[in-house]
Amino acid sequence: MTRSTRFPAEVAAPGNAGVGGSPLRPDGTLKVKGEFAYASDLWIDGMLWGMTLRSPHPRARILRIDTAAALAVTGVHAVLTHEDVPGRKMYGLDHTWDQPVLAIDEVRHHGEPIALVAADHPEIARRAMELIEIEWEVLDPIVDPVAVVADPEANRVQERGGIARHQPVRVGDIAVGRALADVVISRKYEVGIQDQAFLGPESGLVVPAEDGGLEFYVATQWMHNDLSQIGPCLGLPEDRIRMTMAGIGGAFGGREDLSMQIHAGMLAMHTGRPVKMMYNREESFFGHVHRHPAHLWYEYGATRAGKLTYAKVRIILDGGAYTSATLNVTGNASSLALGPYEFPHLEVDAYGVYTNNPPCGAMRGFGAVQACFAHESMMDELAEALGMDPVHVRQINAVTQGSKLATGQVLHAPTPLAPMLGRLKDMPLPPDSDISDIRNLPGGASQTTHGESVVRGVGYGVGIKNICFSEGYDDLSTARVRLQVTAGEPVALVHTAAAEVGQGLVTVEAQIARTELGIDRVTIAPADNAVGDSGSSSASRQTYMTGGAVKTACEAVRARVLELAAAQGISGAARLVGGKVVSAAGEVLAALVDVLDEGVVEETREYHHRPTTGMDPVTGQGRSHTQLAVCVHRAVVDVDTELGLVKVVALDAVQDVGRIMNRLSLEGQIHGGSVQGLGLAVMEEIQVTNGKVRNPSFTDYLIPTILDTPTQRLDILENPDPHAPYGLRGAGEPPTLSSTPAVVSAIRNACKAAGGTGNLSRVPVRPEDIIRSC
Repeated sequence: MTRSTRFPAEVAAPGNAGVGGSPLRPDGTLKVKGEFAYASDLWIDGMLWGMTLRSPHPRARILRIDTAAALAVTGVHAVLTHEDVPGRKMYGLDHTWDQPVLAIDEVRHHGEPIALVAADHPEIARRAMELIEIEWEVLDPIVDPVAVVADPEANRVQERGGIARHQPVRVGDIAVGRALADVVISRKYEVGIQDQAFLGPESGLVVPAEDGGLEFYVATQWMHNDLSQIGPCLGLPEDRIRMTMAGIGGAFGGREDLSMQIHAGMLAMHTGRPVKMMYNREESFFGHVHRHPAHLWYEYGATRAGKLTYAKVRIILDGGAYTSATLNVTGNASSLALGPYEFPHLEVDAYGVYTNNPPCGAMRGFGAVQACFAHESMMDELAEALGMDPVHVRQINAVTQGSKLATGQVLHAPTPLAPMLGRLKDMPLPPDSDISDIRNLPGGASQTTHGESVVRGVGYGVGIKNICFSEGYDDLSTARVRLQVTAGEPVALVHTAAAEVGQGLVTVEAQIARTELGIDRVTIAPADNAVGDSGSSSASRQTYMTGGAVKTACEAVRARVLELAAAQGISGAARLVGGKVVSAAGEVLAALVDVLDEGVVEETREYHHRPTTGMDPVTGQGRSHTQLAVCVHRAVVDVDTELGLVKVVALDAVQDVGRIMNRLSLEGQIHGGSVQGLGLAVMEEIQVTNGKVRNPSFTDYLIPTILDTPTQRLDILENPDPHAPYGLRGAGEPPTLSSTPAVVSAIRNACKAAGGTGNLSRVPVRPEDIIRSC
């Protein structure tokens, strides 16, 4: 079998290979050269190909399924329906268990899985799938999330009803805040459905084992969470399931939910043969969750001096047919609805609802993205109403260390938001575009303009995002570190179950081990479930949590080596401080060869972040987040006001990361997150009509390319969080929040400069929206 070789087995250590250095990612060269083995490259002799039949309707009853013709096709080995699920027929994130493995008597969204086929070749499986006969009773889909909130009982999508979660947040008295306000602004905003658009489609291989168990080679964000759902549905104990991480071609939240895992497992159990499943691009759009679309109503009051007096907010998030991460996304949206600003009086109501639209769940920014677009648009509106500079309005209302968020949570770490905005504003602006080269103008080489009707705009955006899991979840990560001497040289092996999804985690794990142990050679073991849970590669948490676990395990190894050295009377290996043996990392190296010889020291440790609490169900108050991170953006755009075309000229950012672990990877994360936010601002949207997805392809679902990517100047600050490993802050998500409103703000600014209203209240902004507002 060809397994996914994600990176060289052992990584040589250049001089800057510890924490704070920028060693190259070991998988980078392989990916650039096309030699990286992704999950879709997996192969084993004798394997079958699995395929999924999906619903063409967003809502319908299944009256009859006939699989006889499909089973009769030569080369077909199995055709399975819900009746063949060997264990529990439902699964779901966070123990919601409301999603059928295969549709039972009703489909609730376009593309819902109904039946499975295993065959000798994927084309045989596809032909057989087309022969499955289904008799339908097509029903009218429920597609309006606002109507669901207005009358949840009349709009029941499933047994859970219409509303998955309603989370209010209350502080002070809105009436008092209104009385204090000299200016009141009220607006409605809307955010469309964004897709994670990862380049590697869902894929994996399941191999039957001799003990009756299964070996899974899958691309996932959270192996142990997958395991907790796969086992009950397949009727297998967890110790009979071995999972190994296959090469992952991006994730961004779209791999938190299961896709092909249980289906391939069913087919492998039924046939006794290895089964590979690999979605094509169209199926991938149906095979994973998306970002929640949102309707948002905001009302702000402020004094003439620009000080905010109150906020009244209503947010409705469309979760689609099943729960997925909607409960937590709703919690995030409510707790971060007002951004990093101080309000003495506020009233927030956030709803996550069920519809027959595509299922939505985790995506980079996780509920805060939708709120950020609204609260930053409101700050611009407020600044205009007051005749004030939009940066100044933000600065005078900005939180700082010791401030309270809407939920009453106190910011414990340095949060220099006002100075960050000042640094951003002081950055030099890009020069005027050279219009002699049309590639520098909106429309580019299509020659839609030669500079006429092109207006420049500048806009700002601020985002605040929770890091790690929240609301009382006991977030943890596990790491096992083994230290031994091989051929007279110390070598460390780091083993975790954490998913490397492209964020550079394997590089950081090795950097931490080198720093803590004072050695050069570090091996990163393939991620699998032979070691304890490392949690999800989401919520910008892995460097914080798994990095913390690796650091803690290394500290335990170091202490053990020094203990052994002291016991053998090796001088200079350690010193005694306050009755405890302590050592610099280099002293471990000095003692290691004499102590271990050919022996091994191995330690496994769990790392837990500071505890959080749930949000009060009535007031929303609570210490629901363990860490918060801030990023600010300034966008510069050129807008063709006649055709509604936009070119983002610059997208500069200031972000506080607490501690730079690997500058090269960090800059890549900020660049990537910024461009993902740019995509939501001007082009990315899954088009859904009456519950049906209209554009499941990269032909019609547009994502930014290198030609759409602007110059990005970064100013990275290091204000350590005293409660985090090395003082670091998670960095991958915050730039996705603030870049979207910054780009839209710049477009508004250009439209107003052209004499228009600049009324842009929906993302992505479409050309017709720009034409109307300019």
